[in-house]
Amino acid sequence: MISQLGAAWLLSHTVSGALGLSVNVPTTPPENASKQLSAAPVGVSLEFFTFPGYMNDVAATTTCLENLKDLTGIWPPMRIGGTTQDRATYDASSPNDVTYSVDDPADAPETLTFGPSFISLASEYAGSVVLGLNRRLNNIENTISAAALAVSEMGNLNAIELGNEPNFFGDSDPIANGASWTAAADYASQVQWQDAVCGNLSATELISAGVYFGTSPMSIQELVQEEGDANSYVKDFCSHNYPQSSPNYDLAALMSHSGIASQIAPFAAEVAAAAAAGKPHVFGETNSATQGGGGISPTFGAALWIVDYVMQLVTMGTEAIYFHQGTIGNCQYCWWGRYTTGAPYYGAYFATMALANADKIAPLDDQSTAYAAYAIYENDSPVRVLLYNSDYYTTGTRPSETFTLSGLTSSTVTAKRLTAAYSTSRVDEGESPTVAGQAFGNGDCTVQGTESVETVTVSGGEVTFTLGASEALLVYL
Repeated sequence: MISQLGAAWLLSHTVSGALGLSVNVPTTPPENASKQLSAAPVGVSLEFFTFPGYMNDVAATTTCLENLKDLTGIWPPMRIGGTTQDRATYDASSPNDVTYSVDDPADAPETLTFGPSFISLASEYAGSVVLGLNRRLNNIENTISAAALAVSEMGNLNAIELGNEPNFFGDSDPIANGASWTAAADYASQVQWQDAVCGNLSATELISAGVYFGTSPMSIQELVQEEGDANSYVKDFCSHNYPQSSPNYDLAALMSHSGIASQIAPFAAEVAAAAAAGKPHVFGETNSATQGGGGISPTFGAALWIVDYVMQLVTMGTEAIYFHQGTIGNCQYCWWGRYTTGAPYYGAYFATMALANADKIAPLDDQSTAYAAYAIYENDSPVRVLLYNSDYYTTGTRPSETFTLSGLTSSTVTAKRLTAAYSTSRVDEGESPTVAGQAFGNGDCTVQGTESVETVTVSGGEVTFTLGASEALLVYL
């Protein structure tokens, strides 16, 4: 096991009886290190119909995104899409960004149109943008018109999605043309639409392909076999993932280090299939639970899930992870809104901080326990170690575990801690997490408070930290 990990790791009982994690930090990236990381792996996905609202009406949006940019120097990548992209029709004559009606502001529209100003607004974002367009309604000329405007106007356009989660298309949807909607039908449809859109625009490497929820019944592995010459039109292959759904919400399972490893394991083959086709893999839409998130989604445990989930996915080889932000005012998993900056945002910030300017990351444990350690490298030298105690904690005396790092060469190290009162802590219930003692303002996302940095002496190349249940620590070497 030690040779497979490329680093010595040991789970042992300490004198006090607590179970601790001891790891040697490799001086160069070990064999199990990731490929070259992208500059900004942590991104956001905005539900299509809400995009103008987030950008124009929610004051925190720009600041929350800018906070992440300040860590990496790169604005986080954005994807605009979701269920409502496949209900949307482009209207070249519309003066509005979006036009729709709903009986309740908490609802998503069943039909909508969007105008040229929608594309103009998307072009103003300082980071890269993936734009989702309709395939379900089977109006390819309309989608080509929207795509043509996006290509001509959006200097920040990274890719275009043709449809969203076709796993859920049905025989009665217009795209099916009255026939059974099967995996084979979708593969043929995707290739046909890629040919038509990119052929009309004389474009290559434009399409974020797949856009599948999960890995079955449709998969990237099978889609790449059908791409043929259309593969030149593909920018990347895209998966969607929501680990939990109603009514079986389980926060302890969501944030479990070993549980995350098990949940994402099926995607390894999808990442490998994309790589074999010479394309990156992305998670174009993901978050903690479906349908806007259940009661677990606004908690600190969900923030911790984000941290470890990101580390495991980029180690697996995915290039970017777009966390979905749904209906404004009706979204449990959203990172921010008009009135609060939710606990999950703290996890996104911490994950971004851990990977900022990094080249590679390597796991230092075997992902079989509740305790995680990752070495983070710049220029092939270790610069940070991320530690995570995924034990679930809600009441009573908080358990803790020791984490010992060895193989260090400096005389002291510093650390920044991600913590909250409980796994179940929620900002909207008065229990805000902190990142190195700091918080984010509700309604404006500004950084608040004085930073608290821990300094620890290294002795004999070793240093030991104590992490309470449901805490993460970023150690600066």
